[in-house]
Amino acid sequence: MTLILNILWLIFGGLVMALGWLLASALMAVTIVFLPWSPAAFRIAGYSLLPFGHEVVARDDGAVSLLGNIVWFVLAGWWLCLGHLILALGFALTIIGLPFAWAHLKLAGLSIAPVGKAIVPIP
Repeated sequence: MTLILNILWLIFGGLVMALGWLLASALMAVTIVFLPWSPAAFRIAGYSLLPFGHEVVARDDGAVSLLGNIVWFVLAGWWLCLGHLILALGFALTIIGLPFAWAHLKLAGLSIAPVGKAIVPIP
């Protein structure tokens, strides 16, 4: 079932948002100063590409994650969140699109604060 959902996800907006996450990761890497945020964005680009069958868990990084997430939100998080919210709204209009809307809402929340999160497979 997750294979079918992931294939449909790629067709209906997942690939576009994964490219957005990759762009954010590349921009962070280019600006050397923001290089520490690049791995988090790259990791979530992979999750955004195939979200079904994985989940996000928080790591305990303390104040470092909080500061990192504030900087991330100002630089790139808000526009990624906006993209996920727009797609979620479109998918929520149909019953068939509800699983995709829910996945976009989870990714919208993750785009606000990606630092200090880990992606793990669902057992």
